[in-house]
Amino acid sequence: MTSTPPEVVPYADGRLLDVHRPAAGAPGAAGPAPVVLLWHGRGPNERDVLRPLAREAAGLGLLVLVPDWNADQPDGGSAELLASLAQAHRMAAGFGGDPSRFVLAGWSSGGREAVAVATHPSTAAELRPTAAVGIASRYSDPAVTTGGAPLDQLAAGPSPVPLWLVHGTADEIVDIGHTRQLNAALTTQLSTVRNLELPTDHAGVVMTSYSPEARRCLPATAADTLAAGRRTAAVLAEAAGLS
Repeated sequence: MTSTPPEVVPYADGRLLDVHRPAAGAPGAAGPAPVVLLWHGRGPNERDVLRPLAREAAGLGLLVLVPDWNADQPDGGSAELLASLAQAHRMAAGFGGDPSRFVLAGWSSGGREAVAVATHPSTAAELRPTAAVGIASRYSDPAVTTGGAPLDQLAAGPSPVPLWLVHGTADEIVDIGHTRQLNAALTTQLSTVRNLELPTDHAGVVMTSYSPEARRCLPATAADTLAAGRRTAAVLAEAAGLS
């Protein structure tokens, strides 16, 4: 994992985004890097929670952008999520990214939003990602960005973009059955989907461990958790076209 701290830039009025540049010497580092926009879960302003995963993914050759957003806003955070998507497309090239290879990913409730936006018919063509990754999410609930449940949308027709799904088998926050349900619907619709189940919990899939004292997910130190998080990072790279 690269230890280079992220650059922090605004993406909207008063809202910040971490920029994790590809590690020097990573695959494809000589040219524009694939871009991953990575949305955190429901906890407000938790871009720091995803730094371990983002750093690991940057070490694989990705430009990873992680914005803060707040689900406690009156609109559930929809405006901030969509603003970060538009701004990520605009700023990616300036940070050495290739906007034509753009993965939209998210963890927990951020994963539902990522899959919803990536697959919804109302998403503008210039903002639709080339692939999406949902990590440990519940897809039967309505997304704040689209108003509909991704499961309902994808049960009615195939996904317009390839999807990758990741979930921990020991997840006690969001049952793995939610991801299995979406995977089954996608398979029935003959969508391009990859589903990875990891031997870890809700925090472990993003290379963190929940701390009751901090009331927050903190960077993991256990070898098995780090190994699980590295596999999630590899999924991000695969979705972006890096093997």
